[in-house]
Formats: sequence, C-alpha cells, structure tokens
Amino acid sequence: MSRSSRPAPLQLAPRRPARQATRRVALVTFAQAQSLDLVGPLEVFAAATHLMHRRDASAPPSYETIVLADRAGPVRMSSGLVVQAERAFGELRGGIDTLLVSGGDVRAPLADLALRRWLRAMARRVRRLGSVCSGAFILAEAGLLDGRRATTHWVAVERFREAYPRVQVEPDAIFVRDGNLVTSAGVTAGIDLALALVEEDLGHEVALAVARHLVVFLKRPGGQSQFSSHLAAQAASGGALRQLPQWILDHLDEDLSVESLAEQVAMSPRNFARVFLRETGQTPAKFVELARVDAARRLLEDDGLGLEQVAARCGFGSGEHMRRTFLRHLRVVPHDYRRRFRAA
Repeated sequence: MSRSSRPAPLQLAPRRPARQATRRVALVTFAQAQSLDLVGPLEVFAAATHLMHRRDASAPPSYETIVLADRAGPVRMSSGLVVQAERAFGELRGGIDTLLVSGGDVRAPLADLALRRWLRAMARRVRRLGSVCSGAFILAEAGLLDGRRATTHWVAVERFREAYPRVQVEPDAIFVRDGNLVTSAGVTAGIDLALALVEEDLGHEVALAVARHLVVFLKRPGGQSQFSSHLAAQAASGGALRQLPQWILDHLDEDLSVESLAEQVAMSPRNFARVFLRETGQTPAKFVELARVDAARRLLEDDGLGLEQVAARCGFGSGEHMRRTFLRHLRVVPHDYRRRFRAA
C-alpha cells in the first residue's frame, strides 16, 4: 500500500486519561456463525485500544479480546472465513468483563447443553453479557433473557417471540440495554452495540473517534426497520389468500380498505379480516400500511420523483400523511431517508 493510500491514523487530542485495568472481552462463536457478528465488534474494540495507546503508550491496553468456541482451533464461518478460536469456552472460568455471543446458523449451539450451562454460570460473573443478531436465541435458550428486554435480527423476530414468549422483544431496536444485558439487531448492529460499550467505558470522545475511523454512525438514526423488506414473510402466504398480497403490492394507490379487499376475494369483511390475520400474521390495515412504506422507501432510494408524487403513487394521499407514517415506523422523515439512502 502506498503512503498516500494508507488510512489516516486515529487522532485524539492528547490528554492523560485515568489509569484503568484492561477490560477482557470474550466473544463466543461457532461453525456457520455470521463473520461480521464476530469481526465487527472485534474491530471496534481493537480500534479503541489502538486509539487509547496513542494517547498514552504507558497505560495498559483498554481491551483484550479472546475468541471462544466449543473447542480451540479453526472455526469456519458462514461466509467461508476461517477464524481461530483461542480457547474452548469451557476452559475459561473467569476474568471476563464483557461476554458477547455471535449469531448465524444457531441450530448447533442451541443444542449444546454444555454451552448453555457455561453461559448461565458466567452470567453471574461478568459485568456485561450480550449477543449479536441471532445470538439472542442462544441466550434465550439458556434462560438468560426471561423477563428481560431484548432484540434480534428483524427477519427472526416473530420466530423468536414464538420460541421465547417470556422475553420482551423490541423488534425495531438497533440494540437494547437492560441492566447488564445487551442485545443487538442483525449483523452490522454488533458494531453499534460495541460502540455503545466503548462509549460507556471510555467516553463519548473516544467512541466518536472510533466511529469516524470505521466510517459508521456513532448512534445510527432510526431503527432496523429502515433496512428490512417488511413484506418478505407476509407475501409468502400459501393459503386461501395466496394471491392477494401481491395484488395489494400492485395496487397501492387504490382503495385498500377491508371492505374493498374482502370483495376482491369474495369474502365477508369480518371473515376476510380473520383469515388474513391467520395467514399473514398481520391485520389487513397493518399489512397495507407497511406495504406502502416499503414501496415509498424503494422509490425514495431509486427514483427521482418528488415527495408528493411518491406519496400519491404509494397511496398515502399526501406528503404529510407519508411523513407521519415514516416517523411511526422508521423514526425518520422521508426527506432524511432519501438523503441517507438514495443511490448515487
């Protein structure tokens, strides 16, 4: 790499921080884990450690990270990346400040009784316990999320709710903090979570410098809904209404009241509403509203239409109605959404 193409080093105003012991962060992974769930937080903690070392080279490292799996050695991620687990989780008994569990294909770790027992034992010893993405399933299976607030990847929220009804799921959150328990949404949200932990440990200035270095938001605006295709699961209805979700998507600027939709499938409005809820998991009104938001989102990303034109094409009736609906579901107004996500 040439001198001119090297990334600028992390910079921070010189100041001697209070001396603190090194925080040990353990990250549990497994075969077919999502590599970014692991590597994203590792990069955040490494960048924070490097930055603090530049401020005071004589201070102990801010973080020491260790990768754990069911056994020490190479672990192949779902992407094909092979990482080295330094130890088996059962070999590590204490000395951990923060323990994070990766997500991915969690079927094997969910069946690992030894892992669940170890997590329950460690939960009483660590300062912070958390998960990235579907790693929340592993914590929930160990009983560590019962009665607690948590989140996971948007695509797995309903499955998570059904499997663990005692967990208070926050489906749109990028990450959730409940006491010493932290859980994050899908994949890159592990970076948001790690930045929040760095901010808690080392302060806002340090976390902001790390975020700038990684070219990410320190506090990402909006929730994970703005990155999801809301209708992926619902549009897969295979019952009596299997054709209707697609018809709705093709006629968003028309009257999509319960009465109108019921007429399309030759049902009474009451029976239609009951069947639709059973087959899609949502009321007709909620499905239509999310369909319109999803369509408007795509137009704002890819088209040159004005906001009022987008609102009319997607059936909102007015730009103001679209603005209120976006705020309710995405926590961002259409103008800001377009500015943030529009294709170059």
